[in-house]
Amino acid sequence: MSLSKEQTQYFQTTLEVSRRQIDEINAQIAQELARAQDRLGQLKDARDAAKEIYDVACRMLGIENEIDRGLDLEGAGGSGEGTAD
Repeated sequence: MSLSKEQTQYFQTTLEVSRRQIDEINAQIAQELARAQDRLGQLKDARDAAKEIYDVACRMLGIENEIDRGLDLEGAGGSGEGTAD
C-alpha cells in the first residue's frame, strides 16, 4: 500500500505524538508505583511497631501472643499474605 506524502506526514506525526504520550504515561506509572511502595513501607513499619507493643502487652498480662502463634489479627478478608515478611 502506497501512502501519499500528506498521509505519510500525518501518520508520522501521529506516531511521534503517540510515542510521547506513552512515554509520559510510563513516567507517571513509575511515579505512582514509587509512591505506593513508599506508603506500603510506612504501613509495614507501623504494623511492626504495633506488633511490638502488642507483644509487650501480652507478656505483661501473661497471655499468649496469638499473632506470633499464627492466628493473624491483620483482619478478616486480608490478602492472604500472612505475617511473614
